[in-house]
Amino acid sequence: MLIHPWDAAGDPAEWQDWLARHDFGQIAVNGLPGEPPLVQPAHFRYETEPGPHGRVLTHLARPNPLWRALEADPRVLLSVVDDYVYVPGPWTAPEGAPPEHGTPTSYYAAVQLHCVARVVDDPAEKADLLNRQVGHFQPDGGTARVAPGEAPFGRLLSGIRGLSLEVTEVRAKFKYGGNKAPEVRTRVAARLAERAGPNDLAARTHQLRRPAAEG
Repeated sequence: MLIHPWDAAGDPAEWQDWLARHDFGQIAVNGLPGEPPLVQPAHFRYETEPGPHGRVLTHLARPNPLWRALEADPRVLLSVVDDYVYVPGPWTAPEGAPPEHGTPTSYYAAVQLHCVARVVDDPAEKADLLNRQVGHFQPDGGTARVAPGEAPFGRLLSGIRGLSLEVTEVRAKFKYGGNKAPEVRTRVAARLAERAGPNDLAARTHQLRRPAAEG
């Protein structure tokens, strides 16, 4: 993923805060020899500790084909993309230029986590992983806790395997026209507010909060 200086995350807090609210992504695993990579969509919980970049917790069904690939190579990449919009060319035309000279583009936020996977099969650790995931998605409760050997979910533990992904590197990009002139950024923000389609207001918020490139 190419990251220009004006698209880069300002500090870890920017991508960590975004990731806490965007918790569905795709786990890419190297395929076995002669096979393409495997990609698994999944909800996940990101935690800022342990380690310098934190960890990701998720789980998958035991028959999932990823397990064989992970045994061969535990290195994975978790990719999360959201708050994306299409920006029509006339919106981005330089001030004084014909609208048709504007360049169409995309705005989006993307975080890629390079990880080393550890498979979790111990029933107690697996139950804790599941409870932590549910606690993230349902902070108000409403679902019984998982405990090995106890109803209602204990007997289902054997049907899944947990994944603890140690994050070793982070690449974060917030592409929202940071290299454009102030008048163009103002125009695009106004057009996003007028259109108000899916993700438009989220993209506009990113554009307004992020600093413009210097020079």
